[in-house]
Amino acid sequence: MEKKDEDQLNHPLNAAISFSEPVNPSYSNHNNRSQRKGTSFAFRIREHVRLGPRFSETVKGKLNVIKKGGREKIFEDIFGLSEGERLLKASQCYLSTTAGPIAGNLFISTQKIGFLSERSISVHSSSGGIMRTPYKLSIPVKKIKGANEAENVNNPSQKYIEIVTQDNFEFWFMGFVRYEKALSNLRTAISMFA
Repeated sequence: MEKKDEDQLNHPLNAAISFSEPVNPSYSNHNNRSQRKGTSFAFRIREHVRLGPRFSETVKGKLNVIKKGGREKIFEDIFGLSEGERLLKASQCYLSTTAGPIAGNLFISTQKIGFLSERSISVHSSSGGIMRTPYKLSIPVKKIKGANEAENVNNPSQKYIEIVTQDNFEFWFMGFVRYEKALSNLRTAISMFA
């Protein structure tokens, strides 16, 4: 068994995921109902909301983005902008963790990939107490080895993006409303440092 196959079986998302070649967005099979269902905008919105804990929590998170001045403003405030850096895409999605999916926004810029949770999470502080803080992740694009497509074998409309860093850390994102656009922008950012 190849290392990639072995890693796939041992991944927390389990063997229900398969890796695939890039999807040709112009291809459509009108006889395959699940294929059409998985690519429709309404279906992707429903899938995105379904992954959240409650519909009301998902809506609150979306309203928070508007209240804070939009995704570009959030990216600049939280992650900062280097000289010449520009935001390519901000996508609502979920980061897969061992504790379950975390709703947030994936920011793809010309120099870094960032993720910020919509809600704060509880963490233990060094003093022994519990504090609430947003989940924040920042990866310099030059440290990314690759971005892989994956899908649920039992439900091909559930698509994932795996980001692998040069030190072999894996980050799994799912529940994208515009999966193809996010993947395309991520690969564009990575290719700038290839």
